[in-house]
Amino acid sequence: MERAELDRALLKAHEDKDNAALVQLYTLAGDRAEAAGNIDAACFYLTHAFVFALEAGQPEAKELNRRLAERGRAHPLAL
Repeated sequence: MERAELDRALLKAHEDKDNAALVQLYTLAGDRAEAAGNIDAACFYLTHAFVFALEAGQPEAKELNRRLAERGRAHPLAL
């Protein structure tokens, strides 16, 4: 998925209030930023994914919290 396509998908998921898609898409954006060495951007996207995962009660919240805590961007939570 190209960056422009990812951006369009994120906007559509927000418009549709599709938390599952938002978790997936923000995680993808975070993974890409991390792979590019941009940890600040990665944590920005992963934080969004984490919040949407929490709101939806999705199991991905646990792994997202772990990743953010590992980078000093969140406290480890017992989820």
